[in-house]
Amino acid sequence: MLLMFAIAIVTIITLLLSPPVLASSAGTGNSLHWAYGGTVNPTQWGQLNRDFALCELGKSQSPINIKNPVVSTPTNINFDYKPTPLVVVNNGHTIQVNYEQGSSVNVNGEKYSLLQFHFHTPSEHTINSKASALELHLVHRNDAGKLAVVGVLLTEGNANPVIEEVWQNIPETGKTNTVSDRTINAANLLPKGRSYYSYAGSLTTPPCSEDVKWNVLVEPITVSEEQIEAFAKIYQVDARPIQPTNGRTIELHQ
Repeated sequence: MLLMFAIAIVTIITLLLSPPVLASSAGTGNSLHWAYGGTVNPTQWGQLNRDFALCELGKSQSPINIKNPVVSTPTNINFDYKPTPLVVVNNGHTIQVNYEQGSSVNVNGEKYSLLQFHFHTPSEHTINSKASALELHLVHRNDAGKLAVVGVLLTEGNANPVIEEVWQNIPETGKTNTVSDRTINAANLLPKGRSYYSYAGSLTTPPCSEDVKWNVLVEPITVSEEQIEAFAKIYQVDARPIQPTNGRTIELHQ
């Protein structure tokens, strides 16, 4: 009896002294669990871990409501996207397509390589407080490690064949589906118009790192009602709420 009592006391002390462990997100390795609802929703991200502090304390956070832009220099994004093998990831937060090396954008004379693209519903950015059905984020990085994201708004209309190809190959949560006999080209996810809004922002997911160059195209592309519903069946809402602008300048490039 004394031995069992002693073991119980040691177990209790060990549990009390051990730091709490948060469950990892599906498909994100050992990363802390965060989500768009429940007790780990966006209003709580900054409290989950000190590495997420910018989610609460940052002054240049994304997404924002785009309004009253200042007309700036003419359009100066050059896209150089090439076909890539179709690699679809369902990471527990969104549907993501990883891109092989060789595709890039040139923004103001600076080259950024395309790493991946993914989706949010409803759109994270709003235009004059109006959201779109979905938003596509094309994520790029330059040689210095700085990020530039091109945002494309998706509205209901005609179906998009590239998105249909992606949707047809979505794996289970936490899985990656490499489709060896299929290639896609992100160039087919861009609107004809190249006008865009730009501003200095952040990642829209933890750790909410700042110094991200945001470029949101003015013209949307269309997806069908069925394509919108198909994504919503997997992720009903995966959009961070609008963040304060805090005096940042939003530029319009036409």
